[in-house]
Amino acid sequence: MSAQVLAASQAQSSNATPDHVKRSSANFSSSTWGDYFLSYASVKTDIKAEQDVQELKEKVKGMIMAPMLKNPSKKLELIDEIQRFGVSRHFENEVEEVLQQIHKNSYGGDEENDFDLFTTALRFRLLRQQGYKVSCDMFNKFKDKDGKFKETLVDDVVGLLSLYEATHLRMHGEDLLDEALTFTTTHLESVEAHRLSPLLAKQVTHALHQPFWKGCQRPEARHYLAIFEEEPHPANETLLTLAKLDFNLVQQVHQKELSEISRWWKDLDFVNKLPFARDRVVECYFWALGTYFEPQYCFARTSLSKVIAVITAIDDIYDVHGTQEELELFTEAVERWDISAMDQLPEYMKVCYGGMLDVYTEIEEKLGKEGNLYRIHYAREAMKCHVRGYFDEVKWLHQKYTPTMDEYMAVALTTSYKMPLTTYFIGMGDIVTKESLDWVLSDPKIVNSLLILGRLMGDMKSHKFEQKRGHIASAVECYMKEYSATEEETIIELGKQVNKAWKDINEEWINLTTIPMPLRLRILNFARTNELLYKHTDGFTHAGVVLKDLLVSLFVNPVPI
Repeated sequence: MSAQVLAASQAQSSNATPDHVKRSSANFSSSTWGDYFLSYASVKTDIKAEQDVQELKEKVKGMIMAPMLKNPSKKLELIDEIQRFGVSRHFENEVEEVLQQIHKNSYGGDEENDFDLFTTALRFRLLRQQGYKVSCDMFNKFKDKDGKFKETLVDDVVGLLSLYEATHLRMHGEDLLDEALTFTTTHLESVEAHRLSPLLAKQVTHALHQPFWKGCQRPEARHYLAIFEEEPHPANETLLTLAKLDFNLVQQVHQKELSEISRWWKDLDFVNKLPFARDRVVECYFWALGTYFEPQYCFARTSLSKVIAVITAIDDIYDVHGTQEELELFTEAVERWDISAMDQLPEYMKVCYGGMLDVYTEIEEKLGKEGNLYRIHYAREAMKCHVRGYFDEVKWLHQKYTPTMDEYMAVALTTSYKMPLTTYFIGMGDIVTKESLDWVLSDPKIVNSLLILGRLMGDMKSHKFEQKRGHIASAVECYMKEYSATEEETIIELGKQVNKAWKDINEEWINLTTIPMPLRLRILNFARTNELLYKHTDGFTHAGVVLKDLLVSLFVNPVPI
């Protein structure tokens, strides 16, 4: 904490709340990590591995650009493996050139081909992932005269898996892909594992748990590497070796960043000064990494990690510890955004408020050096809006008011992800413009869909835990009351809204050609991170149970070479 903020935080406050005030408790579990990552400050970069990566990259580029046969199956498989191994950033131009040619060959007037289900579905998925508008009508040839998928496809597990993965890029009105999802899911779930090779069995199991399109890039790469570690004769040894070396080099970058963030968190000492709040700084870093893992986004990643860690503490102050009077003071202080505003705060709030100011001052200094100082205004205003939303929820709680779904979502979308999404953009370098930031804050369809997806998934998995401690009504309680629905009916309906949000995101992924793909990718990756954290439970709050093994694989254990 800066000397100026520290001095202000030590000033006596006449507004301190007496110790006898009754406060609630969430009994959050303690951190799994403690000071573990402090030791990674001295991690050395493997220079030999960097040299090997450069040589292997040239070999893989040669594979991508090699002459293509009439049937593009092998080329498509290579591109798919490059993406799954997490090294596609090294070959963006080459992959675009090949897919552009495949798109031209496939849709240049000759729609007829003899591609099998696997190739047809893989081509469709890779082209949509690349932003090409391709029709799902190509799958009609796999239907019988009654309009149903042919029963002969049931034995083609590789083809079914490829079609299943493709269905997750479906958009509104694509009933064929809705049918395909049901068809492939039913048959993949019922396939007997002993009929499959060990590799294929693992791929099917994982895809049913986490479709590739909706998966976080770094965890997906680690999983894909893990299943190929057990293959005695991998098909592409060059690509596999590149992926392993690259993963470990990037892991070293992440370890150094985690060491820096862990040191910052330890110095801040929220763990002891705000013992009621969640200690999740490593998980906050993972949340940022889910959006951009690439080494060049170090500043963006570390800044966002700190902002999420601070907002987590603020969230717990509003949800768990603060009285309404204290929270009104804190809300006013954030609106003022000035060190002198600390004078009116209780001691524990001074700690959090000072930490918040310091983080944003650090970001401001870095942006100033880059010539992007104007961006700090967007970051501060997003935080102010976020905190105002928290206080709106507090007023509902104290009034014992259950809002309608429209009322709830209007506030919940403010207090969920708009603030971190704005912060995602401000540290990304010159690709972000003032127009980009204005666009994010204008509530475009893709951003709204992301916010809906994140809020509803979080509420569905956390509402029971939160209601035990007198939390504000979540989307689940609001929907149940407004529509006199059972909890089961409500979960089904909210699940439909999540699926609708994904279709919206998929449509905008294709349609938003005026927004650079790297920016669209951050929004998509944010949705993917939410999918991972909240698909089965509240993976952020209960991180020690849900995320520990994953984080060990990402941040502790290198991939065996």
